[in-house]
Amino acid sequence: MKQLNPDVVVLSGDLTQRARRQEFERAREFLDALPNPQIVVPGNHDVPAHIVARFANTLDNYRRYISPDLEPFYQDEEVAIAGLNTARSLTIKGGKVDIHQMERVESTLGNAPADLLKIIVTHHPFDMPEHYGNRKLVRRAAMAMARFARCGVDVYLAGHFHRSYCGRTAERYTFGEYSAIFVQAGTACSTRGRGEPNAFNVIRTQDRRISIDTLSMSSDGSFRPVATEKFQRDDGSWTRALDS
Repeated sequence: MKQLNPDVVVLSGDLTQRARRQEFERAREFLDALPNPQIVVPGNHDVPAHIVARFANTLDNYRRYISPDLEPFYQDEEVAIAGLNTARSLTIKGGKVDIHQMERVESTLGNAPADLLKIIVTHHPFDMPEHYGNRKLVRRAAMAMARFARCGVDVYLAGHFHRSYCGRTAERYTFGEYSAIFVQAGTACSTRGRGEPNAFNVIRTQDRRISIDTLSMSSDGSFRPVATEKFQRDDGSWTRALDS
């Protein structure tokens, strides 16, 4: 990771498996070894499984060891990134976004300079390949996407499904000419994969273009590029680049 020299590191949740203190301590050590700045949001596995702790101390360990801020925000001269917490006590696997969260994103990203690349980070996805269906998405996804489209959000980053892929939101959602990019993260370092090796994404931006490299773990333990997707922005709509 340090060799890549990233401008910002994004982690889309599930820092732990059972939300145990020891797991959060190890997660903290892992984060401390990564470059800064970092945008980190919790996942459903960061909520305790024990029924009492699940409701009484929902994300206490996360706040203690990872960050008291469940919805961090980052902005520089090129990007504005808003983190959203979709992990809830009442859902075991699924996630949810509420009206107040939508309003906060509208305020932060809506007021960011128009020339910045606007990114939302969640654990549960707002969009996925069409064959997954709407039930796999975060609850209230369509409502949130309609509002975020008005803010000109460019990219949606998510995790949860342990698979690496990306695509255009216009294949599921129709909001005029608007089309953003959704990028799904694979499993970076856990042994709980979903039929693919450990992987992470590297996103590079320049002018009105974005390239997304997926780096996958090889047999010697190193991460190497295995796929690249490229997009270009035309009049507020992201499309696949002709040289993809």
